[in-house]
Amino acid sequence: MGRRALEHPQGLAMPIALVDCNNFYVSCERVFAPRLEGRPVVVLSNNDGCAVARSNEVKALGVRMGTPWFQMRDLAREHGIVALSSNYALYADMSNRVMAILGQYAPDHEIYSIDECFLGLDGFGQFDLVEFGRRIRRQVKQWVGIPVCVGIADTKTLAKLANHCAKKGLAGTDGVCDFSRLTAAERSGLFSRIEVSEVWGIGPRLTKQLAARGIATVEDLRTADAKTLRREFSVVVERTVAELNGIPCLALEEVASNKQQIQSSRSFGSYVYDLPQLKEAVASYIASAAERLRVQGSLAGMLQVYIRTNPHKDAPQYQRGLTIPLPEATDDTLRLTQAALWGLKRIYRPGFAYQKAGVALLELTDAANRQMSLFSPAQDNSRLMQALDRINAIWGRGTLRSAAEGVDKRWKMKRARMSPCYTTSWAQLPVAA
Repeated sequence: MGRRALEHPQGLAMPIALVDCNNFYVSCERVFAPRLEGRPVVVLSNNDGCAVARSNEVKALGVRMGTPWFQMRDLAREHGIVALSSNYALYADMSNRVMAILGQYAPDHEIYSIDECFLGLDGFGQFDLVEFGRRIRRQVKQWVGIPVCVGIADTKTLAKLANHCAKKGLAGTDGVCDFSRLTAAERSGLFSRIEVSEVWGIGPRLTKQLAARGIATVEDLRTADAKTLRREFSVVVERTVAELNGIPCLALEEVASNKQQIQSSRSFGSYVYDLPQLKEAVASYIASAAERLRVQGSLAGMLQVYIRTNPHKDAPQYQRGLTIPLPEATDDTLRLTQAALWGLKRIYRPGFAYQKAGVALLELTDAANRQMSLFSPAQDNSRLMQALDRINAIWGRGTLRSAAEGVDKRWKMKRARMSPCYTTSWAQLPVAA
């Protein structure tokens, strides 16, 4: 059956593919540890807290996303679940490799997340798109080792749904699902078997609200009156209905827009009680946030620093934040650190067990429009920042850093189960025995 595009008032819809890596964090670990293939594996969040990625074997045991590790320990012993700490350096590098391959397949593409990418297939009508998706799967698997599934449809929302069907084997073969291969009746029957919660943007709360109106499946939502849903919920739901009917409302965003604020925070590996350790943590978070600020070419005109205790612990509680306007918008790590530590000193109170600290850079502006001050006594550290970023890019983050970040970092998060950084550290390259 040939490919067909749905018509809408704006003309013919452009086919879109969503390529999604399967169980991405787990798959990255398995590339360098083949012994994990076929075994139940979970990847844990910061401080080895809860499951943020699960292999299919773990999902089959009923473990839900976000389940705390301590609740899985008995199940882990019974079924041999392997638990690993999050290795963000490895995952980011593997993601870059996957996205570099996908960028070769279509001139229009949007990297949606670390493991998802939309491909615009305008002008690809003469190709067999299912075979096109299979080629993508084969190359990514062969070159990077990561399994992916491909969903193809006329809108981004439908492409996400097609990808879900490809993963579940509902309407595709070999991990590829092209909705245009289905007749209207086949598509209606398929949508009637899929819960509405699988639609992109329909979260748990909205799922319950829709269920109260008798909308339980994708087909129920697709055939509902969009104008009524807009009045009762929002224009977002109205657009979702349009997208489910093949009318594009969400364009590909080929260039990611700059963030309006940049945050950096972590829970500590162990409780922090004194100010010097809090200063080290805050300085480290500022360094990370400032680096991202420079990458996107922005300046911060304001920053926020906060600290808090563990709200779930039966102990004295304290949390406080302070927003600090800066004399001049800047991307200078040293100036931002000075301001953040000034604020931290004013909100810190002794006698509490602090669990978390964080910073946020606010009032972001374009660095190209930097407003200089005639009377500013501050030294221009732009070349120093360039050198810092260049050295850290070559030798690894934190190679060159401010003394305020400390050395021992006893407060840093726990990652006792982390695999080596196989692709980003010379000292941790995999060895073929």
